[in-house]
Amino acid sequence: MSDVTLESVSAEDRKLLTMARSARARIGAIEGAAVRDGDGRTYTGVSINLPSFSVSALRLAVASAVAAGASTLEAALVVTEASKVDGQDLAAVRDVTTGIPVYLATPDGSIAAAGTA
Repeated sequence: MSDVTLESVSAEDRKLLTMARSARARIGAIEGAAVRDGDGRTYTGVSINLPSFSVSALRLAVASAVAAGASTLEAALVVTEASKVDGQDLAAVRDVTTGIPVYLATPDGSIAAAGTA
């Protein structure tokens, strides 16, 4: 992943940041994520850790998109304090679409890095 500034990110991808941060804040989750499908619809997810199962924010967002009928993704964004996007999360994105931008953002709303899935 490479460094990128918020200003260099498209307006549509900045919306993903707003949605991911809002989803994370709503329940105080460790991570929030958002994806946009090929039709422009957006889906969010948050990290869930229950006694019987756990799921990351990005995998939940991808699963929500697929459950709604999305066959392609255009972009993904994760808000986290981690220094990189988890490899399994990137694999979930690649299961649907390869070569799309994936952004890593900090909880304060800064884009820390960008790469492709």
